[in-house]
This record gives sequence, structure tokens and C-alpha cells, in this order.
Amino acid sequence: MTAPALYDLSPALRLMLMGLAVALGPLAWVWLRHQQAPLAQRLQRLTLLTLFLTFDLVIFGAFTRLTDSGLGCPDWPGCYGSASPLGAQQHIAAAQSAMPTGPVTHSKAWIEMIHRYLATGVGVLILTLALAAWVARWRQRRQRRIGSADTRDCRADQPPGSALPSPWWPMAALVWVCLQGAFGALTVTMKLFPLIVTLHLLGGLVLLALLRAQSLRHAQAQGQQAPTATLGAGLRRFAVIAFALLWLQVALGGWVSTNYAVLACSDFPLCQNSLWPMMDFRQGFTLWRELGAGPDGASITFAALTAIHYAHRLAAYVVVAALLLLAFLLRHRDGFRTQARWLAGLTLLQLATGLGNVLLGWPLAAAVMHTGGAAALVVALTGIIFSSCSEPAPVRACPFTNSRVTA
Repeated sequence: MTAPALYDLSPALRLMLMGLAVALGPLAWVWLRHQQAPLAQRLQRLTLLTLFLTFDLVIFGAFTRLTDSGLGCPDWPGCYGSASPLGAQQHIAAAQSAMPTGPVTHSKAWIEMIHRYLATGVGVLILTLALAAWVARWRQRRQRRIGSADTRDCRADQPPGSALPSPWWPMAALVWVCLQGAFGALTVTMKLFPLIVTLHLLGGLVLLALLRAQSLRHAQAQGQQAPTATLGAGLRRFAVIAFALLWLQVALGGWVSTNYAVLACSDFPLCQNSLWPMMDFRQGFTLWRELGAGPDGASITFAALTAIHYAHRLAAYVVVAALLLLAFLLRHRDGFRTQARWLAGLTLLQLATGLGNVLLGWPLAAAVMHTGGAAALVVALTGIIFSSCSEPAPVRACPFTNSRVTA
């Protein structure tokens, strides 16, 4: 049987309708449950629900990858040119009979397509948020023009909870989810190319961060949360550094997972009974190469896989220490006590699941939880960064004059 074309757009419309069907449930729930609330409050609820569903999508994406279902349907956007595996049963059966363990099997095809349905549904929700935000902004400006013509201050007439953040936040999420969809297509058509798969993972977490920032802006615009809570300049700078370190660690973790290097070290704290095992960093961190291949096209060496794993482990020591220290420093700061507890708990959970992957032989539950923990940490730290600002420099009296100077 001939191989399917990598891109077959014939089922695209049916997939869009499937995504719309997935999104209709959350949309109807928010609009009906909050139909008496101002539009701004309904958009806030929909943003939070979209954030939750995007988090679920990231976890299900990890499940798809870890069950080797990424090529369960070897074309895009459908499955052998069909909108579901039901229409591709003959092709899937032929592929499974040729290779019973995959990459194409009936179960893997369903896992892959459910992931695509969920992703399309999230895309519809984000598109709705963007369109509704611009409509709401247009309505507000129109009301202000009418209020000005009537010589009234319409802002004073606005009901509580009607303020809106900038519509550019949902627009940024919309642009990003489209880019994320393109990387999803490349993940399939480039046959799980490690760099593309890692960027796809990072893109999902960037989308989470954008939605979390957007939800905070909604809360701040409606007065449910102070615009920003103050942190010392040094502490906030440290929070930003910890956030950057977390992204680096997520990238390293994605590189470990997409290269299947988790089991290169099966002991802890040693690796292969050594503090510094034999490693090939040049081959391991050659980014543009196919899965399982080195830069010369030959099979990747075990020393390269060890280098990938050990780099992630060494960076983990630094990142865990930085996050726990940040949680400790935030524990008594007004407005950050709950966030500090979440940060500490998620960091310890991430440490436990990481050790579980190594010592228990990469069990599926621990591996999925490890990705989920990374996503939760991104959400938590995004909340800390976007709900804080640096304290102004203290003002003190100059001992030699009556003037006041900034320290």
C-alpha cells in the first residue's frame, strides 16, 4: 500500500467542525451560567476555562508523545485523508499488520486524533476570545462617544466588573496558537524531528503563559486584584532570573524526552556509577538532526544520550534550588503567600516525578506528571511575574541639606 501524502487538506473542514463542537460545550457553559454578568466578566471566565483546557491539552500532548502516538496518523490534519480513524480503518489495519507495535495502530491513531480535536477546540476558544475582546472594546468606545455627546462621563455609569484589558492579549494568544498548530503539523510531517517536537512543547507552555497573563489582566481591570503587588527590586529581579532558568530547564527536559534519553542514567545521584560518565555533548546537542541520528546521519551514540540526560540533571539542581529559595523569600510577602506555597509544592512534586522517571524506569504516570508539573510551574511563575512590580527606590533626607534624594 502506498504511503499517504504528508499533507491532505480534504478533511480540514470536518476537523474544524469537530473543533467547533468541542468548543461549544465550554462556550455554552460560560455564556449560560453567567448570562446576567457584564461581557467583561464572561470573557474573564472564558479565559480561565480556556487556560484550564490548554493545560489539559499540554498534558494530553505529553501522553500522546510518551505513548509513541505522535505518528498514529502519519498525515496532517486528518488520518489517511479522513477526519477520524473510523474512515481510515483499512489503512490503519494494513499498517498495524505490517508493524504490530506501531507507529500506526488503532489505539495510537485515536490518541493522536483526539489530541488534534482538543487542539482545534482550544483554537476555537482563543479565536472567540479575540473576536469578543475587540467587539467589547468597540462597544466601550461607542458608549464613550455617546456619553461625550451627552456631556456625561460614561465611565462613571459603567457597572462594576465591566472594565476590559487590552484586546491585544487575546490577539497575541491567537497568533501564537496558529503558530503552535503549524509546529504540530511539522511534528507529524517531519517524523518527530527532535527540535520541532521540543519547540512544539515549548510553544504549548508559551500559550499557557499568555493565557495566564491575560487572566491576570482581566482580574486587575475589574478590580478583583490589585494592579500589581510590590517586591524589592532585587527580589523581583531574582524572580525573573528563576523564570528564565525554568524555561531553560523545560527546553532541556523536552530535549531529553524527544531524544528518548531518560533511561541513559538509571541511577541517582550517580549516573552509570560515576559522577561524570562518558558523554558526547557535541553530538548530543547538535540540534538539526533526525530522531535517533547523529550529525553525520549515523545512529546517535549512547554517550550523546548520556550527555543530554546529564545536562538536564545538572541544570535541575540549580533550578530546584532557585525556585525553592524564591518560594522561601516570598512566603511572608503580602499578596504572595499562597503563590509561594504553590511554587514550593510544585517544585517538590517536579523533583519527585523526575526521580521517579529515573529510578522506576520512566513509568507513564510519572512522565506525564513531570510534564504537567513543568506546565504548572510556568503558570505559577507567570502569575508571580505579572502580578508584581519593583518597589520604588526609597527616598531619604540628605544629611547636609534640606533636599530629599533618591537612594
